[in-house]
Amino acid sequence: MFLLRFDMRTPGSSPARRSELYAAALDMAAWAEQNGCLQLVVSEHHASEDGYLPAPLVLASMMAGRTRRIPIQIAALVLPLHDPIAVAEQMAVLDIASGGRVSYLVAVGYRREEYAMFGRDFKDRGRRMEECLHALRQAWTGETFEFEGRPVRVTPRPTTPGGPGLLMGGRSAVAARRAARFGLGMIAQEGHPEIADVYREECQRLGQTPGLMITPAAGSVTAGFVAEDPDRAWAEIGPYLLHDAKMYAKWQGEKQARKVGQFADTIEDLRAAAGIYRIFTPDEAVEHIRSAGVFISQPLTGGLPPDLAWPSLELLANQVLPRLPGGS
Repeated sequence: MFLLRFDMRTPGSSPARRSELYAAALDMAAWAEQNGCLQLVVSEHHASEDGYLPAPLVLASMMAGRTRRIPIQIAALVLPLHDPIAVAEQMAVLDIASGGRVSYLVAVGYRREEYAMFGRDFKDRGRRMEECLHALRQAWTGETFEFEGRPVRVTPRPTTPGGPGLLMGGRSAVAARRAARFGLGMIAQEGHPEIADVYREECQRLGQTPGLMITPAAGSVTAGFVAEDPDRAWAEIGPYLLHDAKMYAKWQGEKQARKVGQFADTIEDLRAAAGIYRIFTPDEAVEHIRSAGVFISQPLTGGLPPDLAWPSLELLANQVLPRLPGGS
């Protein structure tokens, strides 16, 4: 009934503070498995001034080592930035080591700075995505093939038949049609319900059976917290939530940020937006899960100190989940 997401933003932090946050993320992964978490999610971005996680497979591997059963998803993996042969090897090894628990939401990304950093053509990212997807599928057969003039054979093969699970991410009709063409399910960005129709129509045109299609409503809660006193909690953790919101608004633009409740100049504005950042009382959290079906939290949002993050998780486990069907 709950998911935990980690992007490891740590604005202005010292090396020791960053180490503390990464250690906390691993402790939270183990705690999440013990408390019935549905999935752990880690993200990817590069050239971020606040240290956003640039190596999601590394953190996913560490989380897999601290757990035994819980699924882990990398969402999103900005696939066109990577050499698909190198990443196919890493994904295969992680698939073996984790028992097939790690899946991937692949996306083309939207930040030109990242493409410049890796010497990739931002305008060519769609074509590069398709090349990478073809390469991954060929790589996981274990057979020899050619990629960019190079002879390639990726071994060992993944444990999962056909390779680790892949979904497409995005908010454009092009991405939806690409997902259909490659036989992938899709998770659209918040506030783009029209993508589902494009995806289904393209699947029908191609004679494909549609896969999973999730189109979150604008403002769906993805950074939820639980507190006995939300006013006090907003005063304590609000600055970290506001930092996160401002960074995403800077990257994605005002229009998208307003759509999901990420555009704000003050903590009061962010709270009033009632968007993706929410602090619930235990009673409100119960009702939210009954309505939404899941509670999604980013417990270290914006570099939130662990001593401020843990109380929310403990309230979730002790005062929210036991009141729901199947709760612990």
